[in-house]
Amino acid sequence: MPTIAKDFSGQTVITTFEMTPGTAQDLMDELNEAYDKFIRHQPGFIGAGLHMNDAQTRIANYSQWRDRKDFQAMLRTPEMRERNRRIAELCARFEPVMYEVTEAF
Repeated sequence: MPTIAKDFSGQTVITTFEMTPGTAQDLMDELNEAYDKFIRHQPGFIGAGLHMNDAQTRIANYSQWRDRKDFQAMLRTPEMRERNRRIAELCARFEPVMYEVTEAF
């Protein structure tokens, strides 16, 4: 499970997905399967959370990794590249952005 702390020295990634209510649950199912079967087993993975807005038009994914290189290596695997193609079919767009924790309250 991710922990938000100012002294976290790993890589935080926040990915936002935009979709229609008609594909929201399919996308959530795809993301759950990706984490269950693949992502959480990758080197450097610490934890993640998935959040869906009430209108079912956005999903936010918060993940933590030991190192930026671990996250990038996971993205470059053939399996994740294939999964990302399926994910892209279910949403209008998605964007992973790397962050550093600067404060936690």
